[in-house]
Amino acid sequence: MLASFEIREPDYGVLSPAAWPRLIIVIIGGLSVIYLIQSFSTSQKDISPVPKKTLKEFVLYWRNVIAVFSIFALYLLALPYLGMLVGNILFSFILLTVLGGWNAILTHLVIALGASGGMWILFTHVLEVFLPRGSLTGF
Repeated sequence: MLASFEIREPDYGVLSPAAWPRLIIVIIGGLSVIYLIQSFSTSQKDISPVPKKTLKEFVLYWRNVIAVFSIFALYLLALPYLGMLVGNILFSFILLTVLGGWNAILTHLVIALGASGGMWILFTHVLEVFLPRGSLTGF
């Protein structure tokens, strides 16, 4: 939030370039406070214990978290090559499939194409934001 006050104000335009980052930070901050309050109100019997016996049990318990971070790391590594559009479609599809199972692949594909394609159209054509293009794809 403090860094948003260092964003240069241009002489043109009505809306400050710092408006969107500040709005997003305020929304995320408010939701984080709500989540923190909810975590304090949860009783300890509602939380399942984390198995700490073996490495296998630990990995099985945290497999979704490990999968999300691993897929996101691969997405970040592939982003310069695939670009924002293709990278987001693949990231969304793979993440939905890994977390949601292999039974609804067509649904995952439609959601990934719709959400990623819609956001790409919004930012590229409506808001005229320059999104990263891939060196392999050109998108």
